[in-house]
Amino acid sequence: MTKEQVEQLIQINADKIAPEFIETIRERLLNADESVATAAFAGLKGTTMMFLIAFFLGGYGVDRFMLGQTGLGAAKLLTCGGCGIWALIDLFTICGRTRTYNANKILEQI
Repeated sequence: MTKEQVEQLIQINADKIAPEFIETIRERLLNADESVATAAFAGLKGTTMMFLIAFFLGGYGVDRFMLGQTGLGAAKLLTCGGCGIWALIDLFTICGRTRTYNANKILEQI
């Protein structure tokens, strides 16, 4: 990919990626094929959507299941969100965990 294409792709999706991963992603994208890079960015989870899911369904562990953490999702489901405490903590951490999940997903594909 060209440097301009990489910068455009990163700018469009900057709010969905953890900042500490952006340089690594940028370097890998420069050596990647355009179709592979575009596919890697498809289907990223939005932080607003994940916050709403954590707010309304967090007590059932749906947010953890969606981020691929099935064990923690099951534990959260069985404990009713840790009696609400775990679900409340997850409301404050869901955006960061979503960005990290998206960055790791991109890095796995490129």
